[in-house]
Amino acid sequence: MMAAMRRPRLLLLAAFLVGCASPPPPPAESPTAAVPLPSAVLEPGAAVESAVSIAFNEGPAAHADGSVYFSEVDGNRILKALPDGSWSVFRDPSGRANGLSFDPQGRLVACEGANTGGNRRVTRTDLKTGKVEVLAETFEGKLLNSPNDLDIALNGNIYFSDPRYVGNEARELASEDVYLIRSNGDLVRAATQPDIAKPNGIAISPDQKTLYVADTQPGPPREARVVAFDIADDGSLSNPRTHYSFGAGRGIDGMAVDVDGNLYGAAGSNTGPPENRAGVYVISPAGELLGRIPIPEDAVTNCAFGGPGLKTLYVTAGKQLFRIKTSVQGFVAYPKP
Repeated sequence: MMAAMRRPRLLLLAAFLVGCASPPPPPAESPTAAVPLPSAVLEPGAAVESAVSIAFNEGPAAHADGSVYFSEVDGNRILKALPDGSWSVFRDPSGRANGLSFDPQGRLVACEGANTGGNRRVTRTDLKTGKVEVLAETFEGKLLNSPNDLDIALNGNIYFSDPRYVGNEARELASEDVYLIRSNGDLVRAATQPDIAKPNGIAISPDQKTLYVADTQPGPPREARVVAFDIADDGSLSNPRTHYSFGAGRGIDGMAVDVDGNLYGAAGSNTGPPENRAGVYVISPAGELLGRIPIPEDAVTNCAFGGPGLKTLYVTAGKQLFRIKTSVQGFVAYPKP
């Protein structure tokens, strides 16, 4: 399962071998689209820097030992990065793994998607024993579309999105929904049309009372937005409402939360509309945009907190795993700060 450790000097070679040329520098920011840095949640003078450079990356999840697991979607692998920038292959093939997260016991939960080599399921891996369990693969006897992203509650409940973006495999489910895997193993459909149309990133508020879902309504007019749901004691969802809207821009792919309840959403594009440039958009619990952390590479896909005191935000974008120091502590089911 584990491959030999590579040193940072090999990273550019890895990017070259998969044909990932460095993108041209993005055009200058439009004055009409300027969004300030969310300085209230960043360390003074903090800057985004590359942590690892591989290929098209997704789904970062930080372990208590300081390592970060993330999905190399194009390469169909799960990789493991260390704080010094070295990395290794954790799983090859990964079953087209995308979103990753650790449960309260420190087990790695993965959304395995569609397309060539995809398993279309949600799995859980015990890092101590290597045992892999299938948590969800079918709903009402039909194969899932393409599990994409997930978040895990403190009580062990797992919410995951099941859209379909790529892959020619026949779809068996008519809608693209959000599912709940209860801690007892039961799988239930938690949200569906018309409340959501094409769900992607998912995050649970620190008080465990709200589920945020990145959703795209096809329209017309098309709208990329974040939908908030109330979470009941049994894990069921109610009271859907728009928490934040990106309009016709590129909305959130994946997201994280901090202890104050702020959302950190990987969204936008450096080659798209100037009002929606690529970055991590920080949105308050009241649905107000606090600022954007610019990310210089497309496509920015996901983010997660980790590192000492959970005050490092890791961001996957293009062939890079970026990191930036924060002044606010992230909130995750695992590890504890």
